[in-house]
Order: sequence, then structure tokens, then C-alpha cells
Amino acid sequence: MDTPETDKGESRPRVALIAGPTASGKSALAIALARAMNGIVINADASQVYADLQILSARPSEEEMIGVPHRLFGHIDGAEACTAARWADEARAEVDRAHEEGRLPILVGGTGLYLRTLLDGIAPVPDIDPAVRAAIRAMPVADAHAALSHEDPEAAARLAPADTTRVARALEVVRSTGKPLREWQKQKSGGLGHRISLSPLILLPPRDWLIARCDLRFEQMIENGAVAEVETLLARTLSPDLPVMRAIGVPEMAAWLAGEIDRDTMVERGRIATRQYAKRQYTWFSRQPPADWHRETRQIDDEIINKLVIKLQQ
Repeated sequence: MDTPETDKGESRPRVALIAGPTASGKSALAIALARAMNGIVINADASQVYADLQILSARPSEEEMIGVPHRLFGHIDGAEACTAARWADEARAEVDRAHEEGRLPILVGGTGLYLRTLLDGIAPVPDIDPAVRAAIRAMPVADAHAALSHEDPEAAARLAPADTTRVARALEVVRSTGKPLREWQKQKSGGLGHRISLSPLILLPPRDWLIARCDLRFEQMIENGAVAEVETLLARTLSPDLPVMRAIGVPEMAAWLAGEIDRDTMVERGRIATRQYAKRQYTWFSRQPPADWHRETRQIDDEIINKLVIKLQQ
């Protein structure tokens, strides 16, 4: 993510960004900042956009949101698949609307692709030939990576051989368009990073504390009605390929409800999936954003939240 340097004479409109792995304390900090700075909280989490995943996505509750405008939370039906491009278009409009209202836009979430697309723009890759896509998605990932090594060696060297989604994407782009994905990415457009003054903060609390929070959160989700949420989702008989059907907790609870596993196994699988997701996010946010983005590595509590609010106000 490329963002411009700022100075004391900055005239571009300000945007706050609070990012990090799940269960790191982002929502509480965003709400506290919004109350202190006349802000609007804008969701940047790929699961929290879906109306069907209020509990399983850990969306802020109505009580938590009282007095603070929230945007792009639960606004998409689970029968649809939200893309990074769609979210970025919507988020850009919400940022502009907040500035027009004299409010501080506060982006908060853990989906790095969404944030990267919003700030840097998106590559104008043409629609992929459906036949090409179908053929590639049917290939074992090892075969796809081997083919990519011949057709786009740079991408093959950059991507992990077992990264099914990204390997398939790189291969389908080069086969369908005749150009490597990296060439398309050089033509990115639509990003707003160049026209705002960004105040970014990444939460990277101690890993042991974060994992304990992940375990506790999954149990709390079950206690707060996640099973009923999954039952309602299953009753819709949606495609298993949709993001809502692959969200953490849905496959695990679906297997339990179907009698395929017992409750303890369901809980343990849910915990493991949550931990693994948090670890992937932790690694991404540790390495991918610019080095000058502040990383907060302390355990998040009310005292730290108050200090971070003061920092973001500067």
C-alpha cells in the first residue's frame, strides 16, 4: 500500500485507519475515536459486510454503535459475493460523504485486500474467459503452479505453490488476457491514497493474548446465538462457494448440526480456524503496510485505547 507522506501544512482531508487481526480491539478503538473526533466508522472487514453474519463476523452490536454512525456493516445479502472492487467503490463514497458532512472517516477492519484496493486502486483486468477460468479452477494447485512457472515465471516465483486462489488467479489472467497480472497491476487506478491525509494505526498485540481472545470470542459467539444464525443461513440453501458459507464457524457448525461431528469437535475446529485466520492477518499486517505506519504492540485495554485516541487526534 502506497500512501503519501504528510506534513504540518497538510491540506488534504484526513482519514483515520485502524487495522489488524481479528479480536485485536479495533472496533472498541474506532468507536472511542469516533466519539472523540465527530467520526463515522466505515467497515473494512470482508465478513462484516454481510447481513447474515452479525454474530459470526463479530459485528459491533446496536448498543456499541449507539451515538456513532456506522457504514458498510451488514448491508449486503449473503446470496451475493462482495468483491474488493465493489467495497472500495462504496467505501470511497462513504469517505467523501463523511468529509462533506464535516466528520472524520474512520476505516476499521482486517481485510488487507480491501484496504489496498481503496488506497492504491485496482488493476483494469478484463473479464476472464469463463472457459479458461473453469479449466484452471478444475486443476490441482500443483499442476496450476507448474503451468504458471512456464507462462508467468515471475508470478510463480512470488506465490506459494499451495496458494490455490492466487495461483489460479495469476494463471487465468495470463491465459485469458495474454499479459501477466503484474503488468495489469502497474495500471492501477481509482485509489484515494493520493488525495487524503492518512492517519494509520495497526494493532498487533501480544500473540498469546490475541489467541486467548480468539478462543474466548468463538465460545461467546456460540452463547450469543451463532448456532441459530447458521441454521437460518443453511435454510437458505445458498451455494457452498459463497463467502458467507465459507465464513469461519459456518462449516464447523453446519457439520455439527448435520450430526457429522460432536459439539466439542465443532468448538475446537472453530477455535483453530479463528486462530489460523488471526495468525494470517497478523503476518500480513506485520509485513505488508508501509514501515512508517505505527504498529501498536501492547495489549489493548481501556487505558491503551485512551492513549491511542490521543495519538490519532494529533
